[in-house]
Amino acid sequence: MNKYKLRSKILKIRKKNSNKSLKINLSKFFSFLKINKLKSKNIGGYFPSNYEIDDLKILEMMEKKNFNVSLPVIKENNQMNFFQWSKYDPLKINKFGIPEPISSKIIYPDILLLPLVSFDSELNRLGYGGGFYDRYIEKIEKVKKVLKIGLAFSYQKIKKVPTNKFDKKLDFIITEKEILQ
Repeated sequence: MNKYKLRSKILKIRKKNSNKSLKINLSKFFSFLKINKLKSKNIGGYFPSNYEIDDLKILEMMEKKNFNVSLPVIKENNQMNFFQWSKYDPLKINKFGIPEPISSKIIYPDILLLPLVSFDSELNRLGYGGGFYDRYIEKIEKVKKVLKIGLAFSYQKIKKVPTNKFDKKLDFIITEKEILQ
């Protein structure tokens, strides 16, 4: 199945299951982060839309633990950067209808939480097809190592995600049932 058809199929399933929420045990999540011995405290998340996993509770907890929280901003040339954000800060709506921070302070995440449409056991991620995260990961990994964590429901897992040379693998995928690594 090609990426377009696969996206369409999974997004319909995700919408139908939109009343479910991903239950991540936050203490297990923080233990998981400690095991990976993070040296810095910069996290990039996303503002959930289109029935994506809601990561805002994770970001709120990270902020309470003195992490610098950031959200992506899509620039006019379809590039993306992460800007500092707190749950108390105002947001603006971008051209895709997604809230973005107004802040001008760029944050280079050490941990990057990624939304996804689908994934496989090889840690391949299928996104929406714009390549924003793949381009961002390519750019930031020239500067530093970033821990890439996809958040998904277990039903979004498929046998094999179709990939190309531009697609970036994740380091971990967390679902309500398992942590893939």
